[in-house]
Amino acid sequence: MDFTSLIVQLIAGAVGGNAGGAAVKNASLGPIGNSIAGALGGLGGGSLLGPLIAGADPSMLSNLVGGGVGGIILQVVAGFIKNSMNKTA
Repeated sequence: MDFTSLIVQLIAGAVGGNAGGAAVKNASLGPIGNSIAGALGGLGGGSLLGPLIAGADPSMLSNLVGGGVGGIILQVVAGFIKNSMNKTA
């Protein structure tokens, strides 16, 4: 994996994290939190989902899709965990 793929995954993840925060309002972490969680999820999602989407030769599109999906998933999960911890405390 090259540096360009990592940057694409980070950006797609940040965009996906903000989309997840906008779609699931009660899981939003705020713009900065959504971006950070999404970017981290984008790295993981792009690394795990990218090869599954594209097969043996991952392309830029598979990095975008994998990063975006990973960003959405991690942001929403982190948002739900944060909100459930705030309710019990």
